Amino acid sequence: MLPKSVARQLRKHKHVEAESYEQVTIFFSDIVGFTSIAASCAPLQVVEMLNNLYMCFDTRIESYDVYKVETIGDAYMVVSGLPERNGNKHADEIAKMALDLVAAVRQVPIPHMPNDRLQLRAGVHTGPCVAGVVGYKMPRYCLFGDTVNTASRMESTSLPQKIHISSVTFCALVKDDAYDIEPRGETEVKVNGSGSGSRKETFEFIFHFIQTLFTSSKQFWLSLLSNRERAK
Repeated sequence: MLPKSVARQLRKHKHVEAESYEQVTIFFSDIVGFTSIAASCAPLQVVEMLNNLYMCFDTRIESYDVYKVETIGDAYMVVSGLPERNGNKHADEIAKMALDLVAAVRQVPIPHMPNDRLQLRAGVHTGPCVAGVVGYKMPRYCLFGDTVNTASRMESTSLPQKIHISSVTFCALVKDDAYDIEPRGETEVKVNGSGSGSRKETFEFIFHFIQTLFTSSKQFWLSLLSNRERAK
C-alpha cells in the first residue's frame, strides 16, 4: 500500500525521499484471542473472517483524515498527520476513528462461532516519526521511530474493547473536551528498542463522546503530568 502522492512519483521513476514529521498520531489494533479463534477453524474461514473485518474497517476509515499503513495478520495500523499534514487535527481524527472501529468490530461475525463476536484491542500514541519507501520489487511505505514503538506498546497492553492512549495523546485530546477519558495508570514502555523501559502515565477512552468532560479530574491529571515533566 502506497499513498497516492508517493505512487505517482514512483510511476515516474522518481526517487522518493524519506520525510520527517514533527507530530502524527498512530493507531494499532488487533483481535483479542485471535490465535485461539484461528486454531479452531479452517484456514479458509480465517481468510473469510479477516476479509470481512478489513472490508468493514476500510469502509469506516474513509470518513476520517487518516492513512491506512498496513495489515499484518489480525493487526491493523493507521496514521493521521501524514503523508499529508493536517495541523493539530491528527489526534482527534484517530480518536474518532478508533471509537468507530471498536464499535464496528462487534458487527463482524465469526463464521464458525455464530453466537460470539470479535473484540478489538487498540492503542494510540502521538509524536514525531519518519516515513519513507523501502524496497524495489514490492515497495512499501513504512513509518519509523519511537512513536511507532510506543503506539504498538499501547495496543499490546490494552484491554478488550478498550482504546489505550498515551499521556501525549491525552494532552492533545483533552483540550477540546470532546471525549470521556479515564486514567489507566502507569504502563511500562520500552524506549528506542532497548530492553529497558520506563513507566508512563496512560489513559483509556470511555466508549462514547460527551459534550463536557470531568473538569476537576482533567485539571488534576494535567497538573500531575506537568509536574512529572518538570521533575525529569
